[in-house]
Amino acid sequence: MVADEIARRSRLPTMKSKFGGEYATGEVAGQRAAVLKPMEFMNCSGPPTQRAAAFFQVQPKDVIVLHDEIDLDFGRIKVKVGGGHGGHNGLRSLHEQLGPDYVRVRCGVGHPGHKDRVVGHVLGPFSKAEQKELPFLIGAAADAVEAIVKDGSLAAMNRFNTVKDRAEA
Repeated sequence: MVADEIARRSRLPTMKSKFGGEYATGEVAGQRAAVLKPMEFMNCSGPPTQRAAAFFQVQPKDVIVLHDEIDLDFGRIKVKVGGGHGGHNGLRSLHEQLGPDYVRVRCGVGHPGHKDRVVGHVLGPFSKAEQKELPFLIGAAADAVEAIVKDGSLAAMNRFNTVKDRAEA
């Protein structure tokens, strides 16, 4: 959903199928970019991302990955550079293909309360309350990507990794 928002904001052309995903190229925040939505299983996000990065000659440090994060409250956004996969199978796949040095936009989806409920939580639909807040989460995540592209990861971390009321953001 965030990739679609970035493509919409940037007026990218219609997505094409290639690399095991859907992609579009153009300018994002004034920089030449490709937006990729891997369409294989989430746990296998690495190969399509690696194929696209190789095709476009993009180094891992210049790849921005958006992912759900159960360790953040719903609606929180955090930017991170490098690090471990923390048990996230999609990130594990990316690590296997790219290494750990890509930039991440962690999109908080909250924790369901017990580890046995995690799979259903991340694969299930958003609650009605979350659906009302979802446009704000999508918008903030797209803002974070644009900030990374325009101002760099450190500036984006300073902006998005602090707790703020939505009115201040």
